Amino acid sequence: MRRATILTLSGALALLLAVPALAALAPGAKAPDFDLVDTAGQHHSLQKYLADGRVVVLEWFNPDCPFIVKHHKLHRTMDATFAAVKERGVVWLAVNSSAAGKSGHGAERNAKAVEEFGMTFPVLLDPTGATGKAYEARNTPTVFVIGRDGLVAYAGAIDDDPSPQNAGKTNHVAAALAAVLDGGKPAVAETKPYGCSVKYAD
Repeated sequence: MRRATILTLSGALALLLAVPALAALAPGAKAPDFDLVDTAGQHHSLQKYLADGRVVVLEWFNPDCPFIVKHHKLHRTMDATFAAVKERGVVWLAVNSSAAGKSGHGAERNAKAVEEFGMTFPVLLDPTGATGKAYEARNTPTVFVIGRDGLVAYAGAIDDDPSPQNAGKTNHVAAALAAVLDGGKPAVAETKPYGCSVKYAD
């Protein structure tokens, strides 16, 4: 009887651990404000963009992560997705929450990445990890689409292929942006992010 109970509990725990962890800041939540500086020393505030009536995309970023290289260099997924909606008032911001001493940290490293990847949007530096933790970002890349109402409309992966090389067939962020810009809600508002862990301080 005791052995059966242990097996049952073990099975339940295995099932619990097998459930995919979705992006922690769920759709419908109020997006936390931030005021961060990019690699060129310019300040970026969520409230400022919302006051201007903009839709904001936040992409958690680390230039040393192979999944970031996949989407910024191999396939240019991020820049292509942004280019398709830029003229409709969308702001796309990469956020690097790597702490000092961790991979991908620092203004110099990220400024080099902007040039190397040919990025058309800035990288904001979050070395304390305060903004990353407020959004509960765990992976690079994790993407949040924030509507003009300041609420999270989409949270999760950029696409449906978690491999470090292949481009996905479905671009979740492009679909979410299309819905939000047309005044609706994404059919898929939350997916499981994939990639490298965010390099917060120990």
